[in-house]
Amino acid sequence: MKLTLDWLQNYVDISGLSPDQLAGHLTMLGLEVDAVTPLYEELAPLKTGLVVAAERHPDADKLTVCQVRIGEATHQIVCGAPNVRKDLAVVVALPGTVLPGDFKIGKSKIRGVESGGMICSERELGLSNSHDGIMELPDGIGHGQTFIEAMGLKDTFIEVDLTPNRPDCASVIGVAREVAGVLKRKIILPVSDAVIENPSSKFSVEVESSELCPRYAGRLIKNVKIGPSPWWLRKRLLSVGMRPISNIVDITNFVMMEYGQPLHAFDFDTLAGKKIVVRAPRAGEMAFTTLDGGKRQLDAEMMMICDGEKPIAVAGIMGGENSEVSDGTTNILLESACFNPVSIRRTARKLNLATEASYRFERGVDPGGTINALNRAVELICELAGGEAAEEGVDCYGGKKEPISLILRVSRTRNLLGIELKAEEIAELLQSIGIGCEIKDQDTLSVSPPTFRVDIEREADLIEEVARLYGYNRIPTSLPKVDLSYPEQDKRRLRRLAIADRLTSIGFTEAINYSFVSEKHPEMMALAEQDDRHQAVRLLNPLSDEQSVLRTMLLPGLLENVRRNINFQRTDVKLFEIGKVFKPTGENCQPLETTRFTGVMSGTRHGESSPLYFKPEPVDLFDAKGSVEFIFREMSLGTIDNRQGLHFAVPQGENAEPFVEQGYALDIFIGSRKLGSLGKIRADILRRFSIKHDVFFFDLDYEGICEPKTIEKRFASLPVYPSVKWDIALVVPTSVSAGELLTAVRNASDKLIESCEIFDVFQGEKIPKGHQSVALSITYRSQTKTLTEKNVEKSHDKIVRLLTEQFGGSFRNA
Repeated sequence: MKLTLDWLQNYVDISGLSPDQLAGHLTMLGLEVDAVTPLYEELAPLKTGLVVAAERHPDADKLTVCQVRIGEATHQIVCGAPNVRKDLAVVVALPGTVLPGDFKIGKSKIRGVESGGMICSERELGLSNSHDGIMELPDGIGHGQTFIEAMGLKDTFIEVDLTPNRPDCASVIGVAREVAGVLKRKIILPVSDAVIENPSSKFSVEVESSELCPRYAGRLIKNVKIGPSPWWLRKRLLSVGMRPISNIVDITNFVMMEYGQPLHAFDFDTLAGKKIVVRAPRAGEMAFTTLDGGKRQLDAEMMMICDGEKPIAVAGIMGGENSEVSDGTTNILLESACFNPVSIRRTARKLNLATEASYRFERGVDPGGTINALNRAVELICELAGGEAAEEGVDCYGGKKEPISLILRVSRTRNLLGIELKAEEIAELLQSIGIGCEIKDQDTLSVSPPTFRVDIEREADLIEEVARLYGYNRIPTSLPKVDLSYPEQDKRRLRRLAIADRLTSIGFTEAINYSFVSEKHPEMMALAEQDDRHQAVRLLNPLSDEQSVLRTMLLPGLLENVRRNINFQRTDVKLFEIGKVFKPTGENCQPLETTRFTGVMSGTRHGESSPLYFKPEPVDLFDAKGSVEFIFREMSLGTIDNRQGLHFAVPQGENAEPFVEQGYALDIFIGSRKLGSLGKIRADILRRFSIKHDVFFFDLDYEGICEPKTIEKRFASLPVYPSVKWDIALVVPTSVSAGELLTAVRNASDKLIESCEIFDVFQGEKIPKGHQSVALSITYRSQTKTLTEKNVEKSHDKIVRLLTEQFGGSFRNA
């Protein structure tokens, strides 16, 4: 919100306050001040002058040689403006002056005639885009004065950064109300409590949906004369960065800034049927040209202002060319309305059209102030444009709501704020900003929030208002008296922190992505229509198309992270995320929330480590598998490669994830329960995310990780006796995985077996078709003696028989 001190002074007495003091008060009220800047300092060197003589240039028909008196001195200035003449008060830039745009004025000869300065236009001063001629100052302006003081431009600009819950302060009067409350001074309103008593017979208004347009009011003004606005009005608009256009348009903009109520003026003679209809566009009306000349494509959800035949404005955003007020307009219909904020926000975003009006409607305009702003504008139009306003008008208030009444307890206020306040003091504070209060007893107040305070809904909101007006800086600082006890820690949270700590120790970085994602993600991941993850919870009011649904999986977000890292030349990427995913459970029902644990890997195994120490090798499937095993081992979540603990299996047929490359996929199990999957993402899927590098992933049910009981760690003394290592080579069908052989040996319950590892898997000419040779190395050790060959042979034969019976095939000693 932009305003100036001089403008604010019209509604509340702020004498005695410096700009910085006022900014401090506003900030403590919750209205954060972004800027406090003196206005037009760059124009301070300019002087007012009087043209005492104006003669045609001897060598140029379009130039005039002027004698300009500035104080006691007279300066000769050559001017090319067509409107320069004798006895005209002008703005003069003398030699040495620097105008906006870093344009320095100096002495010069123009067609042989010396010129000592420049008579300025509004465009050269940065006050407007008008360059039709020099700026004409009002008659009676004394020459030799400082221009900004003579024209009342010496002012201070203030910009307030409003929070979305305070639309009432998107106006000068709204800010003045807050200042009046904190300073305990009276606020002066130009128009208040206005009503339209008699309906107009000259035009009619029809609103199809009072939910989308709770209130629509209008008044007819005849015989207006379109022209430039007086200086005081143009000055007000210029001070807040608005461009003056004509008296009618300038008045609507002025009242919008004053009251926070956007207005719009239609050329009444262009309205078919002399009626206004607030409705959605119909078939054949989907193309519309707005005042800025833009061709807008409409849809059936947008709200339009129409006459008896066609749309004439995009409701709450911008009017149309077909009803624009022009120089030939004599009769206008002035609109003051209240529109649904969500509808305006959606329309503005779809049309990519943000205006001062839409800014206010999106946050919520006071329906109770609609007529006040309308009548204020009518008064100004009659005064400045010579209009004749009919007493009657139209006020359609179909969306009127019953006023709410809240109970405010004095005891509760004291308890929350920590200060002793009486009921009378609280009532005085609230009434100072227009909130109605009635004291029921010494502990109870009945409070009626005004319609412009849409943010006050409960007792806590009222207590916040009391704190603001009393002054946060006056509330004494004190520590709350509480029992000091160490709270019970959330075990799931502690486990999450531990997992994150372990993963970062092996080169991973944690990612935290938004839960709002693109609805295209399921399709990009090649999920089938019947897949639960294809059905997402849609947001009613998404921030953008890229954040329109709640995520059903973490992997797409991590792939977006990988793409961004690669774009910044970080090709070695290891990321993980532990976050919630959402599944719809039915209309008007809360979605089911579950937590997933997902990681991605791309690039080289050792990242940016020096090639002197580590050979650059690309990550592969076993890095993803090893990361999962590492977490289970480090967290003692269960045994590994044991059918009752963590183990892996190749998914069969349709059980494989659709986005995983065939032959590079594993399902992850704890016992018989599937915990998740890991693998290599298909190249065509990665191309949809603009990724050209291989990416491997793992995806786990975090709740499943939290369920297994932590395995108690057991320690043993260092071995005293030597180990013996024997190898076995088994030829088995390719349908038997090497992991199954490994698990069978580890589960054999032979006390002498210390470890077992696979060191070779081979298929070739000497191996029958459809078979493979799997070589295992078994380490034997006794804790009580040195093993003999006979001891080892007995255990080894047992393993041979076990594998022969379970898997078939042929054995030979390796």
